[in-house]
Amino acid sequence: MALLCACSQAPKTLLQTGDLVFVGLHKDMPDSSMSSAIAAATGPEDTLEIIHVGIIDVSGDSVYVLDATIKHGVNRHPLDTLIQDFTRHDGTKPVLIYKRLKDNKPAREYVRNAKQRLGQPYDFNFLPDNGACYCSELVRDSYFAGNEYVFENKPMNFKGPDGEYPAYWVKLFAKMGVPIPQDVPGTNPRDMMLSPALQDIQ
Repeated sequence: MALLCACSQAPKTLLQTGDLVFVGLHKDMPDSSMSSAIAAATGPEDTLEIIHVGIIDVSGDSVYVLDATIKHGVNRHPLDTLIQDFTRHDGTKPVLIYKRLKDNKPAREYVRNAKQRLGQPYDFNFLPDNGACYCSELVRDSYFAGNEYVFENKPMNFKGPDGEYPAYWVKLFAKMGVPIPQDVPGTNPRDMMLSPALQDIQ
């Protein structure tokens, strides 16, 4: 935990276009939130919960994030906006973990790919190729050159550690009238952060 918190303090001057920023929250969140449902499905209960990922885009002295959220859809905004959006009601700020591709040469191409999706809605269905994006889907679909993707799809899991679906997912997909996409190929922020294609920013 101390290492993760230290990473969150990385100075903006170290960041480069194409770096990834992962958002971590502590696990004491209301069970009704999407963040809690994502955390329950993607990480052990005794770790920092990695619930979001965005793409860094540096312009001059300013640092922006390209990401997909419920609030903004696919959007480009200052890094401070991301921090504000994930700050808890009690003022607790998120832990930010920055990673860089080991092969960073195509980074600007990947960011251009992401910018082509600006304005798309958030993908509440968590399905591929439907004109909408969730956060790690935006990254996965943008980080490719030719037919080579940096991050692989895996069968998605929406179940909690007890093998049951969190109430948030049950209510959300029932409201939309579609089945929970258990085992549909996709991505999640925690698995992406652990990808061997990434390294810590020194």
